[in-house]
Amino acid sequence: MHSISLASSLSQVFPSRIRAIADVAFAMDGVFRLHFGESNMPTPRYIKEAAAQALDEGYTFYTENAGLPGLREAIAVKYAELHQVGLDPHSEIVVTASGVQALNVSIRCVLDPGDEAIVLTPNWPNASAIVSLFGGRPREIPFVWRGQRFEIDWAALKDALTPQTRLLVYASPSNPLGWVAGTADQQALLEFCRRHRLWLLADEVYERIYYSGAVAPSILRLCTREDAVIVVQSFSKSHCMTGWRLGWLVARADLAHKAAQLNEFIVSHASSMVQRAGEIALKHPDHEIRSMVEYLKTRVAFCFEALSSMKGVSVVEPAGAFYLFPRIEGLEDSFAFALALLKENKVSVAPGVAFGRGGEGAVRVCCAADRSILEPAMERMHHFLEKR
Repeated sequence: MHSISLASSLSQVFPSRIRAIADVAFAMDGVFRLHFGESNMPTPRYIKEAAAQALDEGYTFYTENAGLPGLREAIAVKYAELHQVGLDPHSEIVVTASGVQALNVSIRCVLDPGDEAIVLTPNWPNASAIVSLFGGRPREIPFVWRGQRFEIDWAALKDALTPQTRLLVYASPSNPLGWVAGTADQQALLEFCRRHRLWLLADEVYERIYYSGAVAPSILRLCTREDAVIVVQSFSKSHCMTGWRLGWLVARADLAHKAAQLNEFIVSHASSMVQRAGEIALKHPDHEIRSMVEYLKTRVAFCFEALSSMKGVSVVEPAGAFYLFPRIEGLEDSFAFALALLKENKVSVAPGVAFGRGGEGAVRVCCAADRSILEPAMERMHHFLEKR
């Protein structure tokens, strides 16, 4: 019937297994939804009021492809405040329509079709998918568990190098592991990429959701402005703005310049009034973020205790983000497990297989919901596991 086919390269872009669970959950009533990576906390009122005021003030026209100068300057000020890093807001910062789009333009700037990218996994699946989307090949290297923390498998990382390798991607704090790269990890990753002439892309979207201080360490504290380093960021988690679609990237000036050009052919720029609201959000005192992190910390602790007591479950306490990634003894098909848990007990979690190599045998639990959701969800999960 369809004699003209779709692009054959689309066969390398696989559907999200998280979204597959979500689509089933959307069609059901009474589900305790722990599959998506967002809290049930609304966007703070001052940000909503800032967006409304921006509309009244006329922020309804085109902006620069790189974003409003005021927002880029506010981002630079925030990096100086949080990380003591000096950035040029005009040449090293590009505003994007979400963290996902920051990943898109960053990866497109460094990969040609046939190039390879090393991705530390388990990891949010979008990075590997975007590499494939642009005709690249993701080579996923799982973390190893040693003692009381996840560690980078340096031998596997070195073995993954080929003449086509151009990029190394990691996330800190990690979605789904909660792993946070310490200074030694970051320095070693930076030196590895310098030595092998690779771009280093750090997804630092969860940096404010950190349980040992105000902010997780950024790779920008260690690199020079001439290093081939990219950081992608978003307002989604730190300011409860998942639906607003606003992010940014920080990079060497040549990449930032090209990324701004690519914006023109993708979205032109992030929404004008949303950018203005983001600027106000960054200038606002951080006490609401600190309160949110304390709230999330108690939720994570509750779920950690609950999961730790369940039959055949092993779970690691996270250093950041708001997820737990419990491994379940004998589990070989995490998607089938998540689907059965959803259909039989109306609890939706993300299957570990969705997060790449090293993810099978586990599920991701988002702990950012209210206790009124988490308590019955943990109880139902306990009963489900008892029946296995």
